[in-house]
Amino acid sequence: MKPTTLCCLGLLALPLTSHAIDPGPASPQQQETEGWLQLQSSKNAASQKLQTATATERELTMQRWLKTYQHEIPQFFDQDAGGKVDSGSGN
Repeated sequence: MKPTTLCCLGLLALPLTSHAIDPGPASPQQQETEGWLQLQSSKNAASQKLQTATATERELTMQRWLKTYQHEIPQFFDQDAGGKVDSGSGN
């Protein structure tokens, strides 16, 4: 057979050799996260008490939200302008 034909046959057979990823969480941490997300979306653990905000709280929230528009979003972020990250040495 020609090398081109062999190459094409090999590429066509490639999907047959792949294995699907098993559904579901792979680690205990991921299982815990999935459990919390399912509990949240099912609303089974929702509070029975209706939670409301006072007029003052709503006004302060609106002011904080409007204040975010006072800062211009830069075209690019200068990575050196932010300072240094603490190495965590505990000093």
